[in-house]
Amino acid sequence: MASTACFMIVSKSDIPIYEAEVGIVPKEDAAHQHQFILHAALDIVQDLAWTTSAMFLKAIDRFNDLVVSVYVTAGHILYLFFSNLMYYYF
Repeated sequence: MASTACFMIVSKSDIPIYEAEVGIVPKEDAAHQHQFILHAALDIVQDLAWTTSAMFLKAIDRFNDLVVSVYVTAGHILYLFFSNLMYYYF
């Protein structure tokens, strides 16, 4: 299994500011799939961000062996990160 990680910063109006992929990407379409996974997690984040006082939302979404975690700042800037389950050490 190839290890991969993706990091994205999203503004409070859901506009991606920064995106980076680290590790071995197994397919050409994986970059688009990773973007889709992170954008799908935004819906979950918007619901959770208003119901909890925690800034770090650990393991909010999973897709196959990938786990999405989010850090929400006070200004509602989102730091989304996902990686393989076997490399998940939070």
